[in-house]
Amino acid sequence: MALLTHSAPERSAGEDAIALLTADHRRVEQLFEEFRSTNSTWREEDLAYDICAALRVHTDVDEAIFYPALAHPSSVLAKAAQREHAAINALIDEIERAGPTENTFFAKVHVLAELFRQHVDAEEGTRGIFTEAAESHLDLQSLGDEIKARKRELLHTFGPLENAALT
Repeated sequence: MALLTHSAPERSAGEDAIALLTADHRRVEQLFEEFRSTNSTWREEDLAYDICAALRVHTDVDEAIFYPALAHPSSVLAKAAQREHAAINALIDEIERAGPTENTFFAKVHVLAELFRQHVDAEEGTRGIFTEAAESHLDLQSLGDEIKARKRELLHTFGPLENAALT
């Protein structure tokens, strides 16, 4: 006879905060790769705006939920990440204000790709923020739930993003 136990509902793998944020990184990297490889100026423009929106969502959840949850949100790593986000968001503002008719629009998107690469290295690196979070006593599953809820709010604000499936 099997024993019946009452336990919390099982969670599927990949719902924790680090997995969600890492998946965001991979998706934005795919968008940048598609941006680099397309031959269509119209497609580049669409992708540039998708990249900007996806990065706004990602930096928001980093700053509003993930970084404050760390044991030491004022740590050197968190402060550096916040500076990276400020630079990324400032460049996004420039890209969105300029539009594709400005000569530097596409060059700025390439610079944004480099800033994003540095951000990913800082978070996913051997001694990055993700390592700090993984070694902490954070409830990464609950934090992941908060991140998913915040993303839903933000994606509602931005509307459907063609390629920025950050849910």
